[in-house]
Amino acid sequence: MKFDIDYIEKLSKVLADNALTEISLEDGEQAITIRKDVVVAPMAAAVPAQAPAPAAAPAAAPAPKAEVKKGTPITSPMVGTFYSAPSPDADAFVEVGKTVSKGDKVCIIEAMKLMNEIESEVSGKVVEICVQDGQPVEFGQVLMYIEE
Repeated sequence: MKFDIDYIEKLSKVLADNALTEISLEDGEQAITIRKDVVVAPMAAAVPAQAPAPAAAPAAAPAPKAEVKKGTPITSPMVGTFYSAPSPDADAFVEVGKTVSKGDKVCIIEAMKLMNEIESEVSGKVVEICVQDGQPVEFGQVLMYIEE
């Protein structure tokens, strides 16, 4: 596989046509990641196609919400599927009220059949888990809050 301009343009079209936010491919020593910015529209927006027009308003909205929450947010470093436990029959890595240390595994994000263990960047108590097991997550989406 060669990553020429035509191939990259085709990948970009797949990204746009399928409501994806990121495509990553690797072939031997070559690797490519194509991302598009995602604007989170307010719940009142009826048509997603209108979301890019008022980009200034939605971009400003998430900041106050983050300040309302208690603790430090742990965010998803990639697009994928959130898993709270290492396997379906295992206990969850963390639960609300549990104390974690910096570097503790708090969840797994599956992306392209790879299981990526997400570690806490801070020590403290888990005060909120914002996503459910098996739920798709976006890059930068808050997974949980940890109160230091």
